[in-house]
Amino acid sequence: MPVINRIAAYSDEMKEWRQHIHQNPELGFDCHNTAAFVIERLKEFGVDEIHDGIATSGVVAIINGQGPGDTIGLRTDMDALPIQEVRDLPYKSKIEGKMHACGHDGHTTMLLGAAKYLSETRNFSGRVALIFQPAEEGFGGGRVMCEEGIMTQFGIAQVFAIHNWPGLETGAIAGRTGPIMAAADRFTLTVTGKGGHAAMPQASIDPIVVATQIVQAYQTIVSRNTSPFDRAVVSITQFHAGDAFNVIPDTVEITGTVRTFKPEVQEMVERRMSEIATHMAAAHGATAELNYMGGYPATVNHGAQLEFAADVARDLVGKDMVDTDVVPSMGGEDFAYMLQERPGAYLFLGQGDSPGLHHSEYDFKDEIAPIGASFFAKLVETAQPL
Repeated sequence: MPVINRIAAYSDEMKEWRQHIHQNPELGFDCHNTAAFVIERLKEFGVDEIHDGIATSGVVAIINGQGPGDTIGLRTDMDALPIQEVRDLPYKSKIEGKMHACGHDGHTTMLLGAAKYLSETRNFSGRVALIFQPAEEGFGGGRVMCEEGIMTQFGIAQVFAIHNWPGLETGAIAGRTGPIMAAADRFTLTVTGKGGHAAMPQASIDPIVVATQIVQAYQTIVSRNTSPFDRAVVSITQFHAGDAFNVIPDTVEITGTVRTFKPEVQEMVERRMSEIATHMAAAHGATAELNYMGGYPATVNHGAQLEFAADVARDLVGKDMVDTDVVPSMGGEDFAYMLQERPGAYLFLGQGDSPGLHHSEYDFKDEIAPIGASFFAKLVETAQPL
């Protein structure tokens, strides 16, 4: 695969970084050891500024170019997942119940590779802000970094990120203008009836029967309330009721997730969920309480930045390896918060044929790290030429 020669020269070193991070996974905001490893490398590279402790364990490093200009932001995520790794790799996770099952070890390595190259060459104007973010996996570290003011503090004008993508041809780069990742909400519904003896249901109000009908009706929200030109997912993932085979319980608790791309669709789904639950429960003499919790917003790429990134990618990997109309994912991504604050783009980097993200057998392919690092570096040099 075409990569910058200088980056290709230290691809073995990048492999060592990645496998070290893979062996030492950390969760959520507790990425202190990973951040320390990143900072140690950044100091070796000779970056101009290092700011740590952002969003608890996040790091922002600054590399100055050779002339005045804007600041471009490059973001990566550092946290792992609470999953037990099952493959017996030489660099298998040393920590029980934790593993890098989403490739954030590879993402961090790609940005470190770009940092080393950019620190050596400085073939750009202005500055680059390297953003090493904790807590992407459901904790909103990107939101916290934005709330703590990194965009304003470091004068970031535009921001970019890349995520490995199993199933996409190895080394290919893909993206799209507009939503590329979904808003990721969660909900809990509590249905309350009247418990009693299972042999005498006429004396009870069975919340299991009510909840079952609500679950079935929820499936009509996508099929009958959402335009065929929009996308939405309503998934029930937990259904908890009862403790004994001969007792009708008082309550049922249902949990699940909703994925949407448009705020108006998101609002409609929440409204319909509440209406269906309330009225269906009332029809049976029961009650229902919906607790709907908004999660990450949709990750929405800006058109000019997506097209710019695609042009950079074409120069790097060839036009046949770049797709600017990729099918968006219903997964969530907290880079969405950064794209709400600054124009930018989020792209996929092909991982090829491999286990999927968040799978216990997943492992980032070291061969694509130099491609990602070269892409990051070329973004900077092309956006802010001397």
